Amino acid sequence: MSSVDSAIPHSRAPAAGHPVMVVGAAVLVLAFVLFTVMNAEYAATLFNGAKSFIASDLAWYYIGVVSFCLFLSVWLIFSRYGDIRLGKDSDRPEFSNFSWFSMLFGAGIGIGILFWSIAEPIYHLQGTPFITEAQQGTVAGAQVAMRVSIFHWGLHGWGLFAVTGLALAYFAYRKGLPLSIRSSLYPIFGEKIYGPVGHAADLLAVFGTVFGIATSLGLGAQQMNAGLAQLLDIEVSISNQVILIAVISVIATASVLSGINKGIRILSEWNMHLTVLILGCFLVFGPTAYLLGAFVTNTGDYLVHAVELGFWVDPDPKGQWQGWWTIFYWGWWIAWAPFCGIFIARISRGRTLREFVLGVLVAPPVLAAFWITVFGNTAMYIELFGEGGLVAAVNEDVTSSLFKTMELMHMGSLVTLLMTIVCVVMLVTYFVTSADSATLVICTLVCMGNDNPPARYRVFWGLAIGAVAAVLLFAGGLQALQTASIVAALPFSVVLLLAIYGLLKSLREEKAAASIARHSALHRRVELPGSEEPAAAVR
Repeated sequence: MSSVDSAIPHSRAPAAGHPVMVVGAAVLVLAFVLFTVMNAEYAATLFNGAKSFIASDLAWYYIGVVSFCLFLSVWLIFSRYGDIRLGKDSDRPEFSNFSWFSMLFGAGIGIGILFWSIAEPIYHLQGTPFITEAQQGTVAGAQVAMRVSIFHWGLHGWGLFAVTGLALAYFAYRKGLPLSIRSSLYPIFGEKIYGPVGHAADLLAVFGTVFGIATSLGLGAQQMNAGLAQLLDIEVSISNQVILIAVISVIATASVLSGINKGIRILSEWNMHLTVLILGCFLVFGPTAYLLGAFVTNTGDYLVHAVELGFWVDPDPKGQWQGWWTIFYWGWWIAWAPFCGIFIARISRGRTLREFVLGVLVAPPVLAAFWITVFGNTAMYIELFGEGGLVAAVNEDVTSSLFKTMELMHMGSLVTLLMTIVCVVMLVTYFVTSADSATLVICTLVCMGNDNPPARYRVFWGLAIGAVAAVLLFAGGLQALQTASIVAALPFSVVLLLAIYGLLKSLREEKAAASIARHSALHRRVELPGSEEPAAAVR
């Protein structure tokens, strides 16, 4: 059977972009920016109200969507669909496993984990709904803090990315449709995906991508500012962070103009090399035996409690912890899903469905768990068994947690300086990787699946993403960034559920058609006298 279903037409996406998508996406983002700048106080009130409503009334929905995606992705690995190739049956992967994993991790986590890998465990050490007041600041409380931190960066988020990316890669490379969100809706709406229905789905994806990535870039700029303050005594301020965003956005735009095989791939591989270097330094100069033991303990502890944590909804209607943390993360992951899904799909052509999902669910979560353990448990060791001071530092300025930890490791002034420089460089390279990947994805969406969009769109969206991040910082810093990700995720989550239905429907139809074709061929072989080819050879 042909790998491209004849019932689904080939892509008819215009190479230069559809006017509705090009203009509509730009107007949507520009309207938000102008509204926020011109009515900053009212905008903050409105956004915070929306965030509070979602955290209090829709927490169950976000938790249900993310958990469903994880269980679905695990089921797909063991299902009869696992051998389906994301492309023609003769296609093979374009990138090596190392390049593939590097781009997966750089696009999917990158700059965010640099920001939170120490700050989040230290926050949770001071209290979560899962520990008593007496356990706060103790070894038992620290273990729960690590469990929750790894949970927020682990399998649940990557299950979401796996399902989204799989739907996009399947319809683009197996069925010959545009590489865009609208294509996954074809089994439901048919040719209508090229009209208002498809435009709405892709515009929601652009909206989620812009504000999801802007959240990450805003966090990265804040931490980069803290690192430069440590190195060069530069003032930590919103204005300096906006300058950093502007400079890095220009670099990212230049990177995306060079294409995925040059700028993005090379930067992603450099990110991975720098990641290995900094993790190695923490292991060597930190409490090595403690960290290695903690990784084993953290992994087992997380796996034992992952399902329980994944389905937990705070029974206290006045509780705020889940809204501050889990719902923020799930909103952030959902907002990132179209961006990361399209990017993962773009670099995964030729892999089988099983290989794709296994790669996405295993490599990045394991590295994320190791990263959080190395950084987070180093901080825990200093706080619980060393001189302390990190709780106070994080509470005073969350962006300084990484650099304060390195200072308290007492590695010597030269080593500390070199590691600080490496971390600042990592922030820059991860910043650029996230920004140029998101720019490429948004341009692909506005061009209705064209994976080589015109340069003028890349320039516009590269700068537009930076502008949104800067506006969010002006609108209220970290709180505004968190609010943007949570709110942007809500409309896209509906599209995501429809896309999952479309994927499952098409997978079932493809297997059914293959089974009918196989039985028909077998039947013909039996009926044809003198056939020398055994029936078992018929595929």
